[in-house]
Amino acid sequence: MKAIVMNRTGGAEVLELIERPEPVPGPGEVLVEITAAGVNFMDIGVRQGMAWNDVPNPKILGVEGAGRILAVGDGVKRLKLGQRVAWVYAPGSYAERIAILEDALVPIPDAIDDRSAAAIMMQGLTASHFAIEFHPVQPGEVALVHAAAGGLGLILTQIIKMRGGQVIGRVSHPDKAAIAREAGADHVIVDSEGQFAEEAIRLTDGQGVHVVYDGSGPKTFHGSLAALRRSGTFCWYGPVLGGPGPIDIMSLPKSIEIGYGVFSDHIHTPALLRAHAERLFGWIADGDLKIRIGGIYPLAEAAQAHRKMESRGTIGKLLIVP
Repeated sequence: MKAIVMNRTGGAEVLELIERPEPVPGPGEVLVEITAAGVNFMDIGVRQGMAWNDVPNPKILGVEGAGRILAVGDGVKRLKLGQRVAWVYAPGSYAERIAILEDALVPIPDAIDDRSAAAIMMQGLTASHFAIEFHPVQPGEVALVHAAAGGLGLILTQIIKMRGGQVIGRVSHPDKAAIAREAGADHVIVDSEGQFAEEAIRLTDGQGVHVVYDGSGPKTFHGSLAALRRSGTFCWYGPVLGGPGPIDIMSLPKSIEIGYGVFSDHIHTPALLRAHAERLFGWIADGDLKIRIGGIYPLAEAAQAHRKMESRGTIGKLLIVP
């Protein structure tokens, strides 16, 4: 089968399309023919040597996707041949086929196509964790959403609106403002230099926002702190762009709460994975949640997809289609 591997850390040029042995499902695993794989900043972090350093090269990138079951291993009880499934974390997803543990998979309902399923898993589960568990948004609360025209930002905005919240979306370019508004953002701040706090405070009548969701890296950290109201919540995420450095907890202003949101804390059992994925699929089927796919790339063009994502010029979700 064909797969995208890296033989060393570095830029997108280290990605290579090669032939690999066909995977064979072991006990508790199924063999899946991949129809779509999600492109995530996690993949870029692996390529740059920020993760998976204990996995020898060459290694297949990608963790998220959707496809159809071709074979089942011993002990598989819940899933069947021919069934369509999706997953959020299965290393080796930039490939034509993959063997995955049954417990890591969720069935795709008939009303959801494979590409939408692949596009919603990582970012949808992350967004629902942020807005429902990390800081359960209440009616009337105001949230500041960074990268509001990106795949995660668009989903997060829609979930916040479903919960009765208001959204101030920050985008890096004027061309992205309409996309953020289309997803439901009440206000949009165009900013690429981290100078947004004053406008966020103005838009909240001098009070500041109740919660900030910030995955934009160190450049926005202090602005996000400044944009919060008293006892506000700061949800920090996105390790690939780097952290803010050491934090003196006694220097944090306004009695705010601050934490690092990780979606895996939202789905720490197979049952929770299935339940939360079913909720996302239900929102899509009912028309409450719209998925925007910003680019589809053949397997051989995975490097181009990485370059596009690193440019920070993407709108919506990028997919690789074997």
